[in-house]
Amino acid sequence: QVQVMESGGGSVQAGGSLRLSCVASGHMINRWCMGWFRQVPGKEREGVGVIGIVGSNPDYRDSVKGRFTISRDYAKNILYLQMNSLKPEDTAMYYCAVVQFGPCPPLAYLTPSRPNYWGQGTQVTVSS
Repeated sequence: QVQVMESGGGSVQAGGSLRLSCVASGHMINRWCMGWFRQVPGKEREGVGVIGIVGSNPDYRDSVKGRFTISRDYAKNILYLQMNSLKPEDTAMYYCAVVQFGPCPPLAYLTPSRPNYWGQGTQVTVSS
């Protein structure tokens, strides 16, 4: 049984920063691809970034490159999303996803139906 729980959301002004955390538990969880998605009401959930096993490089959506950083503490099974230079269009519910066992697929091909497990979500609100 895999359990996923996010924390760290909140409200900030444009240009500010937030760090989200995701604790995942389960058998060999550090061998799974994990990532962050986000969703605003009325729109499809979209991938923000993914990261695979130790030594792999994260893959980000274009709109967050250079501003967001995904990292992972494999010993503690914690996934992070450091968000800098936040913009109002980053406002969304952010979800941690345990995608699949093994390497990550390219984010561009990762649909919201692909992840196996989800957290409950944490709200990020960026005001102008």
